[in-house]
Amino acid sequence: MNLKQLAKKMLPAPVLEQYRTVRRNRKWGAYQAFLRGKSGVEIGGPSPFFRDETGLYQVILGLDGVNFSIETMWEGAIEAGYCYNYAPSKTGRQFIAEATELRDIESGCYQFLISSNCLEHMANPLGALQEWIRVVESGGLLLLVLPNKVSNFDHRRPVTLFEHLLDDHGANTSEEDMTHLAEILELHDLSRDPGAGDRENFMARSMENYKYRGMHHHVFDMALIEKMLSHFGVKLLLRTTTEMDFIVLGRMP
Repeated sequence: MNLKQLAKKMLPAPVLEQYRTVRRNRKWGAYQAFLRGKSGVEIGGPSPFFRDETGLYQVILGLDGVNFSIETMWEGAIEAGYCYNYAPSKTGRQFIAEATELRDIESGCYQFLISSNCLEHMANPLGALQEWIRVVESGGLLLLVLPNKVSNFDHRRPVTLFEHLLDDHGANTSEEDMTHLAEILELHDLSRDPGAGDRENFMARSMENYKYRGMHHHVFDMALIEKMLSHFGVKLLLRTTTEMDFIVLGRMP
């Protein structure tokens, strides 16, 4: 343990939290500046990344949430209504809806949309993006976080071709799609996915993916993400690549 690590370990809890906040704001301050004081919607949250890593929940004005079911592997049991508790003393409206069919949300009613580690679970990511863009006002913001395969169980899989995503969009591929199941079962690295259990358990869960939504249908890199944004005329404002994730912030046409 070096001196800096030792000093941090010995700091009182309030001082240590202040230290972490300063460090966090220095790294993610540009993202915070764009979203500060604005109201938006999150797909597939609440997210520890937005709460703990970036501190975005602390600077926004308001946030609603969308999840696909009243029970998920990540959130447990949830319900629709004004119960989307994304941060201490901060609550918005919880929608239960497919991310590709936000029928209860009017067009252009949010200033931003955020989503962390969610789009890879969708069989038709371009269809989802099209719907997400619809509910954000002209000139609004889109913040996406997608996993970097080098650090997770997808590291053996190839990055999806943009042409494949276009085909899925054109065919209006549904969330019941199992096109990538064979590839996933062959190349998924279970040693990096302890929560999936053994191969038999993982296969059983994957066969019921429409219920669980645990599969990563597609694998992304920064170039593919930029192509997706460009396809819808979203202007890239910020981008960050970490060992764990790709983070992009774009402005709507």
